Amino acid sequence: MADGKVSEQIEMGVLTRNAVARRGWTPGALIALGLSALWIVGCGVFFLVADNGLSGASASNMLVTLLAVFLPVAIIWLAATAASSAQSMREETVRLQATIDAMRQSYLTQSQVQPDRAPEVEAKLRELEEAQRQTEQAMATFTTTRTLPRAEPLPEPKPRLPQGPFEAQAALAFDPQPVDTAPPLSLDDFIRALHFPENAEDEAGFAALRRALKDRKTARLVQASQDVLTLLAQDGIYMDDLRPDRARPEIWRRFAAGARGREVAALGGIRDRSSLALTAGRMKADPIFRDAAHHFLRRFDEIFSDFADSASDEDIARMGDTRTARAFMLLGRVTGTFN
Repeated sequence: MADGKVSEQIEMGVLTRNAVARRGWTPGALIALGLSALWIVGCGVFFLVADNGLSGASASNMLVTLLAVFLPVAIIWLAATAASSAQSMREETVRLQATIDAMRQSYLTQSQVQPDRAPEVEAKLRELEEAQRQTEQAMATFTTTRTLPRAEPLPEPKPRLPQGPFEAQAALAFDPQPVDTAPPLSLDDFIRALHFPENAEDEAGFAALRRALKDRKTARLVQASQDVLTLLAQDGIYMDDLRPDRARPEIWRRFAAGARGREVAALGGIRDRSSLALTAGRMKADPIFRDAAHHFLRRFDEIFSDFADSASDEDIARMGDTRTARAFMLLGRVTGTFN
């Protein structure tokens, strides 16, 4: 029964966007239409009853007259458009507030349904807080600019001592693993694997994904990306619905070289306010999602540096349009990577 109430509240908060959609003419548009019609009719009556009329008017006087007639109409519709935009912002604010209230009510309802598990929940929360602190310390290495290690001279080799009869050991011949014997992954397969198959009939996409999973570093990124995309889909956030602003390849190359902050701010091209608000809320409230997001960002940063060294500008542009890259833009924007 509690689950039914929670689902009903969430539906009222997020999923029913059509409930707040405006249908037909808005009151502001109707008022603007009425005022425009009243003004034009008044001007027509004035010129009809005027003694001089427009028969002897020069071209300049005619222009001034037209401006006097139509400029107020333009101002009226400009005010109506501004009022409509303000109303849209208020409705979206109310919808987001309803979402937050529904999530808060869901938590309170679950706490009331299972009060006997409070000690276990508190212990679990303490463990998650400790894990969060450790994760934030690890993320400090991600948000800072990477510097190349200074080359140090190699130490002189020490003379080898004669080995005894039991000190020499031959190398053990283990069977090679499939990952070790896999051919190098092509850039096309890498990009296609990061986008994941389009549907169940996308044979080329599944073939590229299978080849990518044989590469150890790419497989770790694909796994982390799949985890993040699955968690985002639970909140109704799908990468195909996002339309980010595309960044130039040189911005991606600066990121691969270690630049962070305002210098690569163009990579945070996700502008969907609902997706950003929902993702930020879950980053704060869900430690599992937060750990998965940080793990994904580290994997992306690790492998993109190698990818950018051998990729062309066209390859980088194709990679930036994959589902994995869009997830990186969204999570990077929420975590402040581009601030």
